[in-house]
Amino acid sequence: MPERAPRSRAGQRFRATVEYDGTEFAGFQSQRNARTVQGELEAALSRLSGGNRQPVVGAGRTDAGVHATGQVIAFTYPGSLPVEALTEALNGTLPPDVAVRDLRRATAGFHPRYAARYREYRYSIWNGPRSPLRERTTLWVRQELDVAAMVRAVTAFEGRHDFSAFGGADPQPVRTVHRLRVRREGSLVTIDVRADAFLRGMVRRIVAVLLAIGKGQLEPSAVPGLLTAGRPALRGAAAPARGLCLRRVVMGRRQERNRTARETGYED
Repeated sequence: MPERAPRSRAGQRFRATVEYDGTEFAGFQSQRNARTVQGELEAALSRLSGGNRQPVVGAGRTDAGVHATGQVIAFTYPGSLPVEALTEALNGTLPPDVAVRDLRRATAGFHPRYAARYREYRYSIWNGPRSPLRERTTLWVRQELDVAAMVRAVTAFEGRHDFSAFGGADPQPVRTVHRLRVRREGSLVTIDVRADAFLRGMVRRIVAVLLAIGKGQLEPSAVPGLLTAGRPALRGAAAPARGLCLRRVVMGRRQERNRTARETGYED
């Protein structure tokens, strides 16, 4: 017999990994009169909970048009479906551009934003002939990019810095970038960024600077000055959302209940 989740008045806490194509979404976080990933997840869960709303929280509040293969969510489910059946029921109820996997039980009060040790994003650039199949998930750049120059620039971003010049206003703009890597495989150029947390728009603004370097419009040596200039880098220019994907959220930090959501930062 399959193991069933224990039933209680409050329900059982679960966590899951979520994949979504962000093209048609106004972002992850619920918004009035807008289609969001959180809204679709909560609607699906409500249909499996007798019409009762079950709040869903995520590890990152991705912006409109940003995709995910490794978003992590948590929710409380009051029913008795076992894990495998609950996974199938959710995926059978969700729209085609959202899916859940790796559903498992979690401790009471688990919140992925506070429990995350770091997050990893990838920005994908198609630097070759126009490719219709890649239009939703990559940025097409026709001009040949100098990837070697982009690689030389990345070390200036790594480490703990005030990223005010590369993100939305935040009272605590200091973030730690653990790794930033630029690679080319054929016509595909990828930019991978791992950090403890991100300011809103931070990854796409970093990508905008790296693209300017790759196009020869900016020298790699300019990055340290942009970080400390005290004003938005490249006047706040940001790469389009469609090339960005939240690939992975690694858990491990103790939950810090006294920290606010703002302290962990928006996601790109």
